Amino acid sequence: MKLGLVSAILDGWDLEAALKEARAAGYSCMEVACWPAGKAERRYAGVSHIDVTNTSPAYVSEVKALFAKYEMEISSLAFYPNPLDPEKGPAAVEHLYHVIEMSALLGVNMVTTFIGRDQAKTVEENLELVKQVWTPIMDYAREKGVKVAIENCPMLFGRDQWPGGQNLFTSPANWQKVFDILPYDNLGINYDPSHFIWQMIDYLAPIKQFKDKIFHVHIKDIKIYRDQLNQVGIMAYPLDFMSPKLPGLGDVDWSKYISALTDIGYDGYICVEVEDKAFESSKEKIVDSIVLSRKYMEQFVI
Repeated sequence: MKLGLVSAILDGWDLEAALKEARAAGYSCMEVACWPAGKAERRYAGVSHIDVTNTSPAYVSEVKALFAKYEMEISSLAFYPNPLDPEKGPAAVEHLYHVIEMSALLGVNMVTTFIGRDQAKTVEENLELVKQVWTPIMDYAREKGVKVAIENCPMLFGRDQWPGGQNLFTSPANWQKVFDILPYDNLGINYDPSHFIWQMIDYLAPIKQFKDKIFHVHIKDIKIYRDQLNQVGIMAYPLDFMSPKLPGLGDVDWSKYISALTDIGYDGYICVEVEDKAFESSKEKIVDSIVLSRKYMEQFVI
C-alpha cells in the first residue's frame, strides 16, 4: 500500500507548496482536490490544486514535472459534489467530465467522487436518477480508461443536509444496488471506514464482500461522544454526537482495518483525509495534523 494525503486540507497552498509539505511529512502520493474555481460551499470543498479545465500539453507536462520533482504519485483526482442535486447537479456533472479527462491526460486514470442524492426523493427514486445521470458519465470514463471510485460518505452532518444527506452511496446494501444498476468494471469504492462508525455499520465485513470493488481508501477517524448520543439519539444531526478526528484519535481500530485490507491483497493507495477541527486554527496546526497522521499510520504502512 502507498500512504498519501488528500490535498483539500492544504487550502491556501499552491500545488508545489502542497507537494513540498506532503513530501516533507513522509507521504508518497496525493489525492488532488480539483474543484471548479469559485467560493467553497462547505468545509474542504472548493479547493483546487489542479485546474482540470486547462488541458494544454504545456500545463499537463508542468503538473507531471512537479510530481516527479517531489517524487510523489497522484492517487486520484478528487471532486466531491452532488451530481443528483436538481439545481446544482448539471454544473457538477459538467465539471466531473473535465476531471475524468484530466485524469486520463495525466495518466492517473482514477477519479474519486460522490454519486449524489436528491434529498427530496426516496432511495428508489434516487436509484432511477443514478441510472439516468451516471450511465453517460461511466460510458465516458470507460472510453477514457478511467476508474471512478465513489466514497461512502452520506454527506449528512447538520440541518443543511437534512433529511437524507447528499450521497446515496452510504451502505453495503446501497453499494450493491448501485453496482447492479451500473454494471461497469471501472466503477468502484473509495472506502472510508469512519462513515460506517457513526452509522453503526460493521466497517470490516464489507472489505471482504466488496474486495474487487475497492479502488481507493481514505484514512479518517470518527469519535462518537456517547454522552451526547444518549441525549439526542441516532435520529439527530450526526454532528450532534460525533466528530471527525485524526487517525488514532477516534473509534476506528486501524490495526484491524489495515489487517482486513491485507487479507484481500489490497495494495493500492490509502490517503489520509484530515477533517479534524482541533487542527484547523492555523497553518502550523494543519501541518502538525498531517505529520501526526503520518506518524500514526506508519506503524501499519511503510
